[in-house]
Amino acid sequence: MSDFGEALGTAIEGGLFSKAVSRKEGGSPGEPALEKGHFAEGSCLNCGTQLIGAHCHECGQKAHLHRTMGAFMHDLLHGALHFEGKTWKTLPMLFFKPGELTRRYVEGERARFVSPMALFLFSIFLMFAVFQAVGLSAPTEIHTSDALKADLEHVYTEAKTKTVEQRERVAKMAPDNERYADAKARLDKYEEELADLEKARSLVVDTKVASGVKVNGIGVPWIDKGLEKWKSNPGLMLYKLQSNSYKFSWLLIPLSIPFMSLLFLWRRKYRAYDHAIFVTYSIAFMSLLFIIISVLVKMGAPEWTWGILVGFVPPLHIYKQLRGAYGLSRFSAFWRLCVLSIFVMIVLSLFLQLLLVIGVF
Repeated sequence: MSDFGEALGTAIEGGLFSKAVSRKEGGSPGEPALEKGHFAEGSCLNCGTQLIGAHCHECGQKAHLHRTMGAFMHDLLHGALHFEGKTWKTLPMLFFKPGELTRRYVEGERARFVSPMALFLFSIFLMFAVFQAVGLSAPTEIHTSDALKADLEHVYTEAKTKTVEQRERVAKMAPDNERYADAKARLDKYEEELADLEKARSLVVDTKVASGVKVNGIGVPWIDKGLEKWKSNPGLMLYKLQSNSYKFSWLLIPLSIPFMSLLFLWRRKYRAYDHAIFVTYSIAFMSLLFIIISVLVKMGAPEWTWGILVGFVPPLHIYKQLRGAYGLSRFSAFWRLCVLSIFVMIVLSLFLQLLLVIGVF
């Protein structure tokens, strides 16, 4: 548990429940005794095994559980914000010693660090939450060709009506009327705008697509169905694409493992599990990096600041992680970084295609 969470829980407990009455050893029969809001049990409350330490050696449950609101608030912070000691051990290593972190986790140091999947899920959730907060989300209102046609027809009709009315006003005026010159100038302006709208209408409304001629599909029913969905409501489809990219981001891991295996095809001591840990930690770092970049952009930071983060940090991080995780020389790590950069583009392309397929259904 983190010092911050523990201190906050203690402060709430002390401020709100300093006068609460705690039950002592002489509690009600059949109920575990309480000492300062914590159970003072001698046996595990979960399985009944006699306790010999801070945790039950049979089922693993923690001894001396709490029954205070202060401790409850501490657990709430811990669960919602993931405040715990090993988070602060994992994050610095993920940023500055990713290879060592990957290697040590693969070699068995599991309790010391946050698991790759837990960190992956947390970073992905946080990234999309921050994207929503700073406004980096898919637009929900996109005009289709039919919508553009309707809007243009509406504007054209209004302009034509306005021009006809103004033409009638000018026709009723005598040339020596003091307002004739202004009215005639306004009519000329309206007619010029109407002429421009007529040109636009001829380009958009009178085309085959805009006049209602359906574009033929490719002959595969589900693909044609998807194309029709994109054409009819692109805003909804973009929203589904963004939502699915969050829900199915875990697909990046199994998609990446075969390509990582190709990089170490002749080094059989590295298994698919090792590559999965490498990929998961790497994606978690990239998600946290994108969070930092999006916040910098939102705050109006100079372009060179976040430009450096985009251009140099990802390849440098992958290079360091390759060297440390697999014990590679500089040259071996460098050429694998170059090949892996190509693999990353392939994986992202496959991931996008999967999202498009999922979005059809």
